[in-house]
Amino acid sequence: MGKINIGILTGSLRRESYSKKTGLYVAGILPEDFAAEWIDLSGLPLYNQDYDDEGNPPREWQVFRQKIKKMDGFLFVTPEYNRSVTAALKNALDVASRPFGQNAWNGKPGAVISVSPGKLGAFGANHHLRQPMVFLNIPLLQQPEVYLGGIAELFNDRGELTDRGTGEFLQTFADAFARWVRTWVKAAGE
Repeated sequence: MGKINIGILTGSLRRESYSKKTGLYVAGILPEDFAAEWIDLSGLPLYNQDYDDEGNPPREWQVFRQKIKKMDGFLFVTPEYNRSVTAALKNALDVASRPFGQNAWNGKPGAVISVSPGKLGAFGANHHLRQPMVFLNIPLLQQPEVYLGGIAELFNDRGELTDRGTGEFLQTFADAFARWVRTWVKAAGE
């Protein structure tokens, strides 16, 4: 078996996004048989069913859908905007789940990390993101749950995680995520 391909989707579009820093950190501590790729959502046009109905979806949608289909699993890292997920992340879920009957997410395992400068660690966004995952048939890792509060204090100017305890916790998460994805990839291959 070759590498297990993981797509990292982050809800924040900021250049210095804590979601992206966190996702890339976790990508770097996954086992050697994993290949993780951050997927940029910034150029993905908003979903409009008319384009699919007319057989003329934007090229960006087509490229994105193909990329999602090639992945074995996903890590979703989201900030919280108004107690919910970002429009960019929700749009990505919608684009790759369409047209009806061609859900690119279907049956591929995932996990959610939420981050926030505040104390709650984007708890609301984490749980709100889990709701569409049920319909999209993305089986999610349940434990350990990851809500990173005070995220602005956890990375230095170079984007490096500086808090040892958080690093150890994220290693525990990465190990559990790897086991979770391997289980699903193995089952899909049987």
